[in-house]
Amino acid sequence: MAKLTIAYGVMFILMGLYGYFGISSESITALIPAFFGIPMLVLGWMGLNEKYLKHAMHGAAVLTLLGFAGTVGGLFKFFKMLGSAEMERPAAVTVQAIMAVMCLVFLILAVKSFIDARKSRIKSE
Repeated sequence: MAKLTIAYGVMFILMGLYGYFGISSESITALIPAFFGIPMLVLGWMGLNEKYLKHAMHGAAVLTLLGFAGTVGGLFKFFKMLGSAEMERPAAVTVQAIMAVMCLVFLILAVKSFIDARKSRIKSE
């Protein structure tokens, strides 16, 4: 799970940099995915050490839950945009929707990993 967290951190950083430098450098808010990816990357790196794995992965799960909560509105706007609604900044809505889906997928994988770890710990006792 730590390596997946690192991969997600890198993807969020790249998404933020692309959003800022590739799409629109009008606002610093385009870098939000990058600002989100940095702690994900750090938590993943910490999780490579078995001593910190549990706490780092729980921290990453909480972080993605907050990320999902903050971007789920963009997911709804994205579906409205697909239905021909006009959006002021369609690129920003698209990035928010992608981030929401990525956070949700990571959160599902994290919960599954926690359940599997708990089951294996119970079996070994």
